[in-house]
Amino acid sequence: MLLLSRSGVRELILTNSNRRCKLPSYVFSCLELTKLELKHCLFKPPLKFKGFLNLEDLSLEHINFEVNLGGTQIILPHLKNLSLVMCTKVYNFNIKATKLFNLTITAACPDAMLLRLLHSPCLTLVSIYFGKPIIEGKRQVETITSAMMLSNLTKVEGFLIAGHFLKIITAENTPKWLARPFNSLNRLHFHEFQLGNLDQLHGALCLLRNSPNLKELHVMHLKMEPQVDVGPASNHLESPNCLDCTLDQLQTVEITYLERSKPELLFIKLLLAHSPSLDKLTITPSGALDAEKILDIAKDVMWFPRASPKAKILYLNLET
Repeated sequence: MLLLSRSGVRELILTNSNRRCKLPSYVFSCLELTKLELKHCLFKPPLKFKGFLNLEDLSLEHINFEVNLGGTQIILPHLKNLSLVMCTKVYNFNIKATKLFNLTITAACPDAMLLRLLHSPCLTLVSIYFGKPIIEGKRQVETITSAMMLSNLTKVEGFLIAGHFLKIITAENTPKWLARPFNSLNRLHFHEFQLGNLDQLHGALCLLRNSPNLKELHVMHLKMEPQVDVGPASNHLESPNCLDCTLDQLQTVEITYLERSKPELLFIKLLLAHSPSLDKLTITPSGALDAEKILDIAKDVMWFPRASPKAKILYLNLET
């Protein structure tokens, strides 16, 4: 590692497979790095470390930021892509990245830090896979409301959000029409979204309603437990003012892991009826369905009216 730090290495990947080990101090001397991937490490920079001035891509997975830097910021002036996956004590990871373009956060990130990252002026793509408040030991980090978070996404062009956070949007009584719509948003992904969950459904409809320039919608469906009552979600989808707007710019919809539940079919019907510019709807049924049930989905959808005369419906096999 000492040799690498002296040879001007530009890309570095370090992985500890079984347990977290302290990151060698020589890593922080590799100042020419443009790409850095770390897995299962203890992040403890030297006191004199100021930052990676050339770093563009940073991926951190299962990292423990155990040391409080006392308010000192790590400067990453050229960082474009940042991924934080299952990291702990992230409140100690205080960075300044004014050129951040793509942000991915999975499972653990203090709300206050997230809000700070979302303020990045160049941020265009955001993926968030968590929604619960973070408590580490006796420390509960600051929390922000979904409204505060959503208000910082008005310039984002691509947004991936997990179903759990959609539920939180509803729990906090976020208004149907936001004061600042997502005018720049053109790609929206609902990850592990349960259409039979009324709270998640309300959150999803809120985002759709407030994204007037949305062009692509991707839905990865998560199967509901058999004992869950999907009646309220179905009733809402059948109500006259369920969406109360048209998705004028929506061109592409992709829905995967479809189970042929009533809420799923009603959601597809809703999209077809409210998308006058729709070009393609792609449906990928769950791999657990047999050929007969897959054919039934096709039959159901073919009967739905379409606002767009050019809308095509494609069916894909999950195994292909």
